Amino acid sequence: MRLALDEARTALATDDVPIGAVILSPDQQVLASGRNEREAGGDPTAHAEVVAIRNAVRALQARGTDDGWRLEDCTLVVTLEPCAMCAGAIVLSRIPKLVFGAWDEKAGACGSVFDIVREPRLNHWVEVYPRVLEAECAQLLLDFFRAKRR
Repeated sequence: MRLALDEARTALATDDVPIGAVILSPDQQVLASGRNEREAGGDPTAHAEVVAIRNAVRALQARGTDDGWRLEDCTLVVTLEPCAMCAGAIVLSRIPKLVFGAWDEKAGACGSVFDIVREPRLNHWVEVYPRVLEAECAQLLLDFFRAKRR
């Protein structure tokens, strides 16, 4: 989670919402990372989770793995509970474990507002481990939005 927090802080440099993500390989090594890049890239889909997933797939493809786009046995660590779009991307990329810091009571889709990653009608389900360094993750976001409202 500390690495994801570092990514979130880097997002601040581009005045983006400070959310960071890291994907761990099956042997718990960092496979890829990402941070919000919506403002920097002008891309509404460039959430930290989606950026990390794209980077992880590229890393696996560079290694020549047979799985291609499947992130089976990987773990996604992210500072904020993923939204519906990101939860869908997690399911579609077959990530089996999600670790996140702060709950998103407005748009969270992994247990708070929605629970897409554990929807029984879908073809893949995700183990969810919330509240890892929750206070630190939440404070980063609170500080960011407080400064925006001044």
